[in-house]
Amino acid sequence: MTYALLITAFVISTCGLIYELIASTIASYLLGDSITQFSTVIGVYLFSMGIGSFLTRYVEKNIVAVFVQVELLVGLVGGCSAAILFLTFEHVENFRVLLYTIVSLIGILVGLEVPLLMRILKDQLDFKDLVSKIFTFDYVGALLASLLFPLVLVPYLGLVRASFLFGILNVGVAMWTLHLFRDNLRWLNYFRTSAVVLALGLVCGFAYAEKLVAMAEASTFQDNVIFSTSTPYQRIVLTGSNKDLKLFLNGNLQFSSRDEYRYHEALVHPAMATLREPKNILVLGGGDGLAVRELLKYPSVESITLVDLDKQMTELFKDQALLVRLNENSLNNQKVTVLNQDAFVWLRKCQRKFDCIVVDFPDPSNFSLGKLYSDTFYRSLKNAITPDGLIVVQSTSPYYAKNSFWCVVNTLKSVGFRTLPYHAYVPSFGDWGYVLASNHPIEMRHEYPAGLKYVSQETVDQMLHFAKDMKPTVETVNKLNNQSLVHLFESEWSEYVEVH
Repeated sequence: MTYALLITAFVISTCGLIYELIASTIASYLLGDSITQFSTVIGVYLFSMGIGSFLTRYVEKNIVAVFVQVELLVGLVGGCSAAILFLTFEHVENFRVLLYTIVSLIGILVGLEVPLLMRILKDQLDFKDLVSKIFTFDYVGALLASLLFPLVLVPYLGLVRASFLFGILNVGVAMWTLHLFRDNLRWLNYFRTSAVVLALGLVCGFAYAEKLVAMAEASTFQDNVIFSTSTPYQRIVLTGSNKDLKLFLNGNLQFSSRDEYRYHEALVHPAMATLREPKNILVLGGGDGLAVRELLKYPSVESITLVDLDKQMTELFKDQALLVRLNENSLNNQKVTVLNQDAFVWLRKCQRKFDCIVVDFPDPSNFSLGKLYSDTFYRSLKNAITPDGLIVVQSTSPYYAKNSFWCVVNTLKSVGFRTLPYHAYVPSFGDWGYVLASNHPIEMRHEYPAGLKYVSQETVDQMLHFAKDMKPTVETVNKLNNQSLVHLFESEWSEYVEVH
């Protein structure tokens, strides 16, 4: 029985950390700013565990029965937590209150578990053996959870299904405890019936998890969700309606097929047309292959290297017929090499030089993305460009987030680049900004390929002019150790969302 209960410590520790990671990840998916969300969720969770541990002092009898009840409650609340958060996000006025209430409740219950288990075991082990063995199994369980979560649970099960699975495990612990103490427990049949009913409910939740997620996303997105998946890095959702295909990453719109050509033509062609016979091109981000599609319109191009972190993203746009048609099969072109690596790490090790570098990352809405707009990253860009080469960086909106836009410009300047900012109107996003950067003064040329829908000499000339309401009121450089751009971006966009 002793080792059976020690294994119980291992299981409950694994479950407890998984619930914490699930809540943190959902918060970062839905609310952005992953570091803030992870930090606050973990802080509230640990504080709540302390409360739970304190409350065990008031449990003076029927300890095994209380432990069983706690396991059933953890299984119920923790197992259903992901589904509840996804389903209520669009319908709860103050989502953070619900989030931290659920995190606190799980934390208190998890905080009750180990002290109760130690009291159950106190007559079977010496105190020093009890403490060492309980915490050994507890910490090993935490290690297993930290490895399982990113490598197995998120990519293969998804957050909602993983939540239900570990809820089932907690109920399983309750059932196992009932079996071990079956001769000493009152209300045994009541507990068994409750555990079986709860387990069946969680199994049903596990089986229908994708339908629950589909229901949540149906209420979140205006158009029909035609594809969705969770990767270790992001939630990918594709919606479609009336010949309009939209891509969302973590709930943020990345493109609409109705007008994405405006964004991608403006991103690629001012730089490429200015260069003379560009041959070797680097694309950072842009896993949808739409920027690559535009680059392939230049006959001089011999090779395009695309570095995008998420393999599931690039595979999706390589294989799915609807998406391949949109990007004109660009990612399967023999000139294109796709590398699924962290661009920040990859670029620091890169020994090659490129004639043009297209930087097409998502907006700096969190610190993981903000590092890709930092002076440290731009120094790496500087080492990867040929003496006459050009870099273009998508740089959020100079209208809705003007200080963020000019922060990107200032950061490029701070590492020695000459810059040429410009902007274009994309109906799905509004006025959108870009920055050309080079080691030498930039003189625009207008030798565009035939067949472009939007970019021309006239439109590019207009892109270079900024109205008075796009001038910055704050000037700063985005450094890796302060990530000022992320704070600017969050404040400016949140102000716009609140107003509208």
